Amino acid sequence: MPPPFPVPSFGFLFEVIALLLLLVIGLIITILIAKVLLFFLPAAIIAFVVWFLTESWLLAGVAFLIIAFISVARRK
Repeated sequence: MPPPFPVPSFGFLFEVIALLLLLVIGLIITILIAKVLLFFLPAAIIAFVVWFLTESWLLAGVAFLIIAFISVARRK
Protein backbone atom coordinates (compact mmCIF):
# COMPACT_ATOMS: atom_id res chain seq x y z
CA MET A 1 0.00 0.00 0.00
CA PRO A 2 1.52 3.39 -0.96
CA PRO A 3 1.88 6.18 1.63
CA PRO A 4 -1.11 8.54 1.94
CA PHE A 5 0.91 11.41 0.48
CA PRO A 6 3.83 11.42 -1.93
CA VAL A 7 7.24 11.51 -0.24
CA PRO A 8 9.80 13.44 -2.28
CA SER A 9 13.19 11.80 -2.60
CA PHE A 10 15.81 14.49 -2.96
CA GLY A 11 18.67 12.11 -2.69
CA PHE A 12 21.89 11.83 -0.82
CA LEU A 13 23.13 15.37 -1.54
CA PHE A 14 20.08 16.95 0.09
CA GLU A 15 20.54 14.81 3.18
CA VAL A 16 24.21 15.77 3.49
CA ILE A 17 23.41 19.48 3.10
CA ALA A 18 20.61 19.22 5.67
CA LEU A 19 22.91 17.38 8.07
CA LEU A 20 25.63 20.02 7.75
CA LEU A 21 23.11 22.83 8.21
CA LEU A 22 21.68 21.21 11.34
CA LEU A 23 25.18 20.61 12.72
CA VAL A 24 26.09 24.27 12.23
CA ILE A 25 22.85 25.42 13.90
CA GLY A 26 23.43 23.04 16.81
CA LEU A 27 27.01 24.25 17.22
CA ILE A 28 25.92 27.89 17.26
CA ILE A 29 23.24 27.17 19.87
CA THR A 30 25.74 25.25 22.01
CA ILE A 31 28.26 28.11 21.87
CA LEU A 32 25.60 30.66 22.80
CA ILE A 33 24.44 28.57 25.76
CA ALA A 34 28.04 28.13 26.94
CA LYS A 35 28.66 31.89 26.72
CA VAL A 36 25.53 32.65 28.72
CA LEU A 37 26.45 30.09 31.38
CA LEU A 38 29.99 31.46 31.65
CA PHE A 39 28.61 34.99 31.84
CA PHE A 40 26.33 34.13 34.79
CA LEU A 41 28.76 31.79 36.54
CA PRO A 42 30.39 34.41 38.83
CA ALA A 43 26.99 35.79 39.84
CA ALA A 44 25.69 32.29 40.55
CA ILE A 45 28.73 31.42 42.67
CA ILE A 46 28.40 34.60 44.74
CA ALA A 47 24.66 34.00 45.13
CA PHE A 48 25.31 30.45 46.30
CA VAL A 49 27.88 31.64 48.84
CA VAL A 50 25.48 34.29 50.14
CA TRP A 51 22.68 31.73 50.37
CA PHE A 52 24.99 29.25 52.12
CA LEU A 53 26.07 31.82 54.70
CA THR A 54 22.69 33.48 55.33
CA GLU A 55 20.17 30.84 54.16
CA SER A 56 18.16 33.71 52.68
CA TRP A 57 16.85 33.36 49.13
CA LEU A 58 16.16 37.10 49.02
CA LEU A 59 19.74 38.08 49.82
CA ALA A 60 21.05 35.47 47.37
CA GLY A 61 18.82 36.90 44.64
CA VAL A 62 19.94 40.44 45.40
CA ALA A 63 23.58 39.34 45.33
CA PHE A 64 23.01 37.61 41.99
CA LEU A 65 21.40 40.71 40.48
CA ILE A 66 24.15 43.01 41.75
CA ILE A 67 26.97 40.83 40.39
CA ALA A 68 25.14 40.31 37.08
CA PHE A 69 24.62 44.08 36.75
CA ILE A 70 28.30 44.73 37.50
CA SER A 71 29.28 42.14 34.87
CA VAL A 72 27.04 43.80 32.25
CA ALA A 73 28.28 47.29 33.12
CA ARG A 74 31.91 46.20 33.00
CA ARG A 75 31.56 44.68 29.51
CA LYS A 76 30.31 47.92 27.94
